[in-house]
Amino acid sequence: MNTLYSMTGFASGSQETPDGTLLMELRSVNHRYLELQFRLPDVLRPCEPRLRELLSQSLKRGKVDCRLEWLPHPSKSESLSPDTHTLEQLRVAAALIRKDFPDARPLSVADILNWPGVLPHSLERAPADEWVESLTRTTLHSLSATRSREGQKLGKFLLDHAQAMSARIQPLRERMPTLVCAYQEKLTQRLRESLASVDEDRLLQEVAQWSAKIDIAEELSRLDMHLEEVIRVVQAGGQSGKRLDFLMQELHREANTLGSKALHSELSLVSLDLKLHIEQMREQVQNLE
Repeated sequence: MNTLYSMTGFASGSQETPDGTLLMELRSVNHRYLELQFRLPDVLRPCEPRLRELLSQSLKRGKVDCRLEWLPHPSKSESLSPDTHTLEQLRVAAALIRKDFPDARPLSVADILNWPGVLPHSLERAPADEWVESLTRTTLHSLSATRSREGQKLGKFLLDHAQAMSARIQPLRERMPTLVCAYQEKLTQRLRESLASVDEDRLLQEVAQWSAKIDIAEELSRLDMHLEEVIRVVQAGGQSGKRLDFLMQELHREANTLGSKALHSELSLVSLDLKLHIEQMREQVQNLE
């Protein structure tokens, strides 16, 4: 069986550079389309277009959250001490603003430390683009491996249920001629008892018409075709979520028709069992890319 991909997955990675450490987390869940969300520090915000391009090349569906952090190494000649002159300027500016806007929120320690010029310049320097791209590719590879493992489990689940449905249908196909014949005899007897005088040919015609209405040969045939297609799509792998979702709808339609034509309690039970299998499959199909 070729690779199926779940839309659910998680991966993290880190990249050491001469200037610091990059940390990345990728989380994905099911979604109708591909939706990308980024959580980046200001120093890495210019990397977002390239990150979006890389993720879009690898992922086709799912809601993906990308978190990237930058932990710079301070230079040996520099310390983490903030620049006192810049701090004083910031204090004066904040005092003036609070004078005109007394309800304004005070600056937090994090706000101050992130203010341009407060910390040494090297601590604000962004890592080279090639380091960001290298980490992204590595983390994406881990995410794809996670989604692939989950996809293989989902594929096996779908195949097991498709085969169980086929096994449930087969005895019904073998029993149908007997059930239809019994129904015809029962209907004929009731009509004869209800109608004192009836033309025999007309009676047989009516019985034949009613028998045709409750014949489920076409429904069983379509169920077989849809199940064969489910197995083929799962084994083919790739981006099959939307195709399988459509097949679940078709299977459910045929199972409903079986229930509406139920001429025996056995047929009603088969219809219910099929719909249970289909509902379980449909829930899992929603997670496939």
